Amino acid sequence: MKGFAKSVSAVEEYYFSKKLKEVNRLIQEGKPIINMGIGSPDLAPHPTVVDALKHTASQGSSHGYQGYQGIFGLRKAVADFYKEHYAVILNPDAEILPLMGSKEGIMHVTMTFLEKGDGVLVPDPGYPTYSSVSKLMGIKVHPYVLNAANGWYPDFEALEKQDLSNIKLMWCNYPHMPSGAKADLSVFEKLVKFAQKHNLVLVHDNPYSFILENEPKSIFQIEGAKDVALELNSLSKSSNMAGWRVGMLLGRKDWIQAVTKVKSNMDSGMFLGLQKGAIEALSLGADWYTTLNEIYVKRRELVWELASKMELEFEKESAGMFVWAKLPENMTAMGFVDKMLYEKDIFLAPGDIFGKNGLGYVRFSLCLPEEKIQEAISRI
Repeated sequence: MKGFAKSVSAVEEYYFSKKLKEVNRLIQEGKPIINMGIGSPDLAPHPTVVDALKHTASQGSSHGYQGYQGIFGLRKAVADFYKEHYAVILNPDAEILPLMGSKEGIMHVTMTFLEKGDGVLVPDPGYPTYSSVSKLMGIKVHPYVLNAANGWYPDFEALEKQDLSNIKLMWCNYPHMPSGAKADLSVFEKLVKFAQKHNLVLVHDNPYSFILENEPKSIFQIEGAKDVALELNSLSKSSNMAGWRVGMLLGRKDWIQAVTKVKSNMDSGMFLGLQKGAIEALSLGADWYTTLNEIYVKRRELVWELASKMELEFEKESAGMFVWAKLPENMTAMGFVDKMLYEKDIFLAPGDIFGKNGLGYVRFSLCLPEEKIQEAISRI
């Protein structure tokens, strides 16, 4: 064997992949670990969603290969969903591409628009996959600073001072993970204008728009956005379907066609039962999201209490399924996380893993029952 690809050395194993091995080992040793690090919903999808999957799976004709662009019914359900909840009109024949999770879409979009030597703007802090996929492909990653002082929104004056000549694509994500900064149409307008001015592909990653957010927003609510932007969305968080791996990419026809060309060489379509379940999930009314958020509101209030007992600072005006908390100046996130894990059997996510501007922060997940959060409070 003559060695691994050089690109493999440019990335590390995903933090949660590595750290959860240790957490699971501690659990096997009998430690009563409370896992507050992962944003994996613990609640079930709506019963009609599960019924649709079961019914389809029971049909003998359901188990063959499916089309690379999903069935029309799924694309139509996505279009109807966007019209109802975002007031955005999409063509189900040309502007929607179902995905096996939006994480897959990050790879497909990167492979479609970028190649070795190109540059990409990624938020710091932000979802680590934006950077890792680019590094695997030899693409130059240019982090752009997000911080509390600016509300975790881009500093466009600072961005304009950068050398953008080699930048082809920009990732953004609101409601923002990990900080929870809410989506803001005025910020979306600035992002679209910035992309127009510099001929960038703007990709908005939008999986949290229904979690603790009363007014879901899409980048396509901005005039001219379709000319320069794509949007990723997902049923993982909003429909409690993280393990189902159902996402979608939305945007202009020629860009969707190009991404489909890449995608068609990498998978053989989504299982029909998953697509039928997704159609049901997309048809759920406002009551589903109201009920879901009532649960998250109660959990978040308990996490605020927990963070306060840990003497951490946090913002209450946030969205998404996390609480982003600042540590005292004399503590490191990695040290604090290990202290909580080994001394209190509580696992948190260190802010460092989301970028340099996550230093000094930790992230709490809301994806665990109230009684577990109360137990964590009692341990502190």
